[in-house]
Amino acid sequence: MSEPVVLGIESTCDETAAAVVQGRTLVSNVVASSMDEHARYGGVIPEIASRAHAEALVPVVSKALADADMTLSDIDAIAVSAGPGLAGCLAVGVSGAKALAWAAHKPIYGINHVIGHIAVTQLQFGNFPPDVLALIVSGGHTSLLHVADVARHVDVVGTTLDDAAGECFDKVARLIGFPYPGGPHIDKHAQSGDPKAIKVPQGLTQGRSGREHPYDFSFSGVKTAVARWIEQQQDAGREIPVDDVCASLADSVATVLANKAIRGCEQYGSGTLIVGGGFSANSQLRAKLLEVGTEHGIDVRIPQLKLCTDNGAMVAMLGVNLVEAGVAPSAPDFPIDSSMPMDVISV
Repeated sequence: MSEPVVLGIESTCDETAAAVVQGRTLVSNVVASSMDEHARYGGVIPEIASRAHAEALVPVVSKALADADMTLSDIDAIAVSAGPGLAGCLAVGVSGAKALAWAAHKPIYGINHVIGHIAVTQLQFGNFPPDVLALIVSGGHTSLLHVADVARHVDVVGTTLDDAAGECFDKVARLIGFPYPGGPHIDKHAQSGDPKAIKVPQGLTQGRSGREHPYDFSFSGVKTAVARWIEQQQDAGREIPVDDVCASLADSVATVLANKAIRGCEQYGSGTLIVGGGFSANSQLRAKLLEVGTEHGIDVRIPQLKLCTDNGAMVAMLGVNLVEAGVAPSAPDFPIDSSMPMDVISV
């Protein structure tokens, strides 16, 4: 069988993206972001994002095909993010993908874009060894997953019980006065700060809660503790040491994520940890994961920055896996699912 050629379309949040993947080769990758339109509001506005997707979808898909020097007739299948994500945004991408598939008589796969974050690392590191663990960290998701077969079987090991890591960063960034999105600003300032300057709690790591939730995550208390510390300094008339706050927060979050992920690898006998999601672009987390992975003999695979945030390549790469595994395409009328469970790979 020749290598499948798959067009991937992504529209779960504020990126409209399309890519063509052939086998394990990224042929083209186009992303249009509406981030600047949301910045003034301090967060993504679903209606604005949906409108931006509607405007960008055809140009983005057209450019992805043009960059690949292909037409729809050269594509073996179309894959599109069907969830989780913002309902209006998902509807634009899925409607467009269904129209393309119908017009070109191509099979279509509605995929879980979080699982796409796992699959995309194959473009950089090749196929997975058996029984890998995956840490997905983004604005809305912090999940630890056991990947028996990326096309057929993924189990949830741990998940966030409240704020995801990205949400925690964005909320603290707002307190400090950084513009949205706050994560990159915290990352930059943390590089100049003292990570031990402020005692930041590490959620679900101590006592009974730590024992009952060894692989779950909780960052709401972390955000609250940092907020209270900042308020105390302001009430006392003291200047906020911004770099130290950022460094202490980043170190706490990175330590929890890395330690729980590596412990999960040891329990499942996995020598490989896949990392994905927009928050995996954070430099403190990348460094901590590689450091702890080396200490424990775990191969930590973190994709290059352009493959961390939402993109069409991850959707197309998961689509290639589904085609290769012989998984049946989605029904033409498959629904979107804004809260798609992590153990659902395709619909």
